[in-house]
Amino acid sequence: MSRTTKDNPQNLFFQLTPDFVMDAVENCICPTTGEYLQLNSYENRVFSIKTEVEVAGAAAVGTAVPQIIVKFYRPGRWSEAAIREEHSFLEELSSQGVAVVPPLKQKNGDTLSVQHGLWFAAFPKFRGRMPQELGFDELTRIGRVLARLHNVGAQGQAKHRAIMDAEHFGRPALDYISGMMNHEIWNRYSEAAEGILEYLESELDPRSFQRIHGDAHRGNILMTDEAGKPPEFFLVDFDDFATGPPVQDFWMLFRHDEDDFGDELDAFLAGYTELRDFDEDQLRLMEPLRGLRIIHYAAWIARRWQDPSFPKIFPNFGSDAYWFEEMQALEKVLHKLN
Repeated sequence: MSRTTKDNPQNLFFQLTPDFVMDAVENCICPTTGEYLQLNSYENRVFSIKTEVEVAGAAAVGTAVPQIIVKFYRPGRWSEAAIREEHSFLEELSSQGVAVVPPLKQKNGDTLSVQHGLWFAAFPKFRGRMPQELGFDELTRIGRVLARLHNVGAQGQAKHRAIMDAEHFGRPALDYISGMMNHEIWNRYSEAAEGILEYLESELDPRSFQRIHGDAHRGNILMTDEAGKPPEFFLVDFDDFATGPPVQDFWMLFRHDEDDFGDELDAFLAGYTELRDFDEDQLRLMEPLRGLRIIHYAAWIARRWQDPSFPKIFPNFGSDAYWFEEMQALEKVLHKLN
């Protein structure tokens, strides 16, 4: 590793080597076997690593072999205080029986270490799988898990996390991507985006905001798969843990254009409302929150474009075809609000 790379956390993050990852784990956690697998993660660098000894706490979620998940946080994304708030929330949730995977304690007695400017954490290797399809019974179970999460989330506040509203999450993103598309597309894109943001500014009540998962799509739900036992669902990846409306954690679970959307939502709410009250009038926010994510997601890609992996992952980003498709998606959202 060159001195230039070592002294620059951003470059180091882009060029993480197996030796660096193993050294960090052995310095801060425990000896490794040298076997590892890099896992899919756009935002961070995440590895599944086999260890020579079982790490205290790793067996609590069913680890069959000594194995941990190590996450290196993208430099500049979160402050140390924000990362610690994520860890604290996970520990709080776990202590109150919510199905999450909290971080492990390292040699320093903490859940967080820094190596050459890169913050990293370790988590138990959870034995589970992403559900390919969710039936009504599974959605009801997930509703209960999210209700428990929101019950705990309402007991405290996040001081260092993102706020999911138009002012903090939408308008900065819209400003960032202005000028990235031709004028004809921009005129229509910005008109639709403004309509969605204005709707959210009018309809979102900040007094209802609380700590939420923030990115509760199906890929962040793992399901146990033990013969003879009903599945249990665990929520993972709290990197986007935020302050916002609880309904933000609903809409990504559903395929809105499918015929059984209403029945699926009813099944989910049947489980959710067993444990927590919910004003169904808030369901009208699902579509504009989807629009908010479309705007924010485009700006997120643009902000990450210097990461060598992003042009490979999003080869069409920035093209007229890309922006035209995004524009149409926003217009479709806005049409549903009128």
